[in-house]
Amino acid sequence: MSSLEVAIIGYGLAGSVFHAPLIAAEPRMRVAVVVTGSAERAAQARREHPGVRVVADADELFGDTTGLDLVVVATPNRTHAPLARRALDAGLPVVVDKPFAVTVAEAEGLVAAAERAGLALSVFQNRRWDGDFLTVRELDTNGRLGDVRRFESRFERWRPVPKGGWREVGSADEGAGLLFDLGSHLVDQALTLFGPVRTVYCELDRRRAGIKTDDDAFLALTHESGVRSQLWMSAVAPQLGPRFRVLGSAAGYVTYGLDPQEEALRAGRRPDAGDRRWGAVEPERYGQLGADPDTVPYPTVAGDYPAFYSAMAAALLDGAPIPVDPRDAVATLRILEAARRSAEHGETVTAFD
Repeated sequence: MSSLEVAIIGYGLAGSVFHAPLIAAEPRMRVAVVVTGSAERAAQARREHPGVRVVADADELFGDTTGLDLVVVATPNRTHAPLARRALDAGLPVVVDKPFAVTVAEAEGLVAAAERAGLALSVFQNRRWDGDFLTVRELDTNGRLGDVRRFESRFERWRPVPKGGWREVGSADEGAGLLFDLGSHLVDQALTLFGPVRTVYCELDRRRAGIKTDDDAFLALTHESGVRSQLWMSAVAPQLGPRFRVLGSAAGYVTYGLDPQEEALRAGRRPDAGDRRWGAVEPERYGQLGADPDTVPYPTVAGDYPAFYSAMAAALLDGAPIPVDPRDAVATLRILEAARRSAEHGETVTAFD
């Protein structure tokens, strides 16, 4: 086998903007099947990926998986685990969009099923390849910050009027709300940088009318290493804080704004279009490194979302490691479940009660 035929279940924002373009950009992968019940999205898929087979639902997909090498689950959160299990039962490797599942029990069941079947299972934590995150990791690794003491991370937006999608009007049991949406990224990044967490404190609020779950959240993690991570996610922030503020014993690093890759993908740009500056940040947007008043711009590492599917192709074709270990996603879900307990009781909880 020299190339991989990929089926994408779901062709909304996740499937059409984040997964399909990156799969198409990987020379050893092809978008072979798209599952969508929307005639408009079906037409979009055929336009964007000539030769793709479009099927209406998962039953039709799993009724005939001939020739497929990988299934990508890019559907609403509550369906992630059931669809991933069906793919594994069909003998196919799986990539699951975040959050991996809506409960730890579901996630652990998937990991066990993949291990029994000897199949690759990974989670699409693309924010590990954000340029600003890669920059923080570089600064931590090369010791420019000294010993990191506090890590602040934010995904904030100003959306005072809800759009009405399932992420806003769905229930917590469905994995709706910002904690499981943006929080999945923020917690994963904190764990990747600073390791296991000892205690969790969380505040969850519903600030807008008609919202059934959280649209404004704060999460404080104490890592076993002693680092404290403070994570904000909000749809109701009229002024946005820094994306990262990292404070160490020797220096701090502060950067504003978002990695440009999401905006580029939403605008229809593709990483396979010969753009050598894919993921690059202009110098005027570099973060500041140092200690006041002596801070200097520090070049942002170029973001690299295509690396995820490049690594996934290498895992399936060459026996290389998968890009994101699903056990990491289980650890993230444990933190998110602890966060809900903390918010419910208004107190700090241990991460693995």
